[in-house]
Amino acid sequence: MNTVATLAVGAVFGLALAAPPGPMNAVIAEEAVFRGWGAGTRAGLGAATADFLFFVLAYLGVASVIQSAPRLQTAMIAVGGCLMCYFAVGAARGARESFRPTTGEDPLSEEGNGFRKALALALTNPFQVLFWLTVGVGMLRSGELDVLEPLPLVGDALAGTLVVATGSPALLGGFFLGVLGWVTLFPIGLAAAERRLEAIGPAVAVGSALVLGGFGVFFLFDAATTVLAW
Repeated sequence: MNTVATLAVGAVFGLALAAPPGPMNAVIAEEAVFRGWGAGTRAGLGAATADFLFFVLAYLGVASVIQSAPRLQTAMIAVGGCLMCYFAVGAARGARESFRPTTGEDPLSEEGNGFRKALALALTNPFQVLFWLTVGVGMLRSGELDVLEPLPLVGDALAGTLVVATGSPALLGGFFLGVLGWVTLFPIGLAAAERRLEAIGPAVAVGSALVLGGFGVFFLFDAATTVLAW
């Protein structure tokens, strides 16, 4: 497969992994509808920065250290669950306030906080960590990658449809281009929708609270059961 095609496949791969609903998109959506597409994009860049840091750590071989430390993995899951629950409370509080929160009324509502919030959440997001411990490490090694197989729900049905060579700079560059494309276009679309339908703001805040709270409780339960099993 030539460089352009590999770059395109990497971009599609990054876009497909960034797009499904989850805690990171909940944070991006909340920032975009309450504070504009710029704030949503900054939150997305926070999540993308975490991906880049995980990429560097995987390249340096740190991933293998984490894989061999189950207690550290459990601690990361617990911290991630706590953060998700914490941000879920903030999202729920935002749903009860006016559509445009007053600046300074809540530290979590301040302009520019979305990047830090998304970065902290992404660094402890078990899904993101798990991706870079498995598929991400595989992308760095010379070999082959089944691009569509890891996708939620439809991955098994599409396995073997699109296989590319791994260890290629074009594949990795395309992957991050796809991620950056999503964290830019998704907030723009939400901000445009918010201008046409003001009710979308509280609805997104409620949805964000439910998504973050649900994932937070799930991860805390998973960490607790793991500790009890010790």
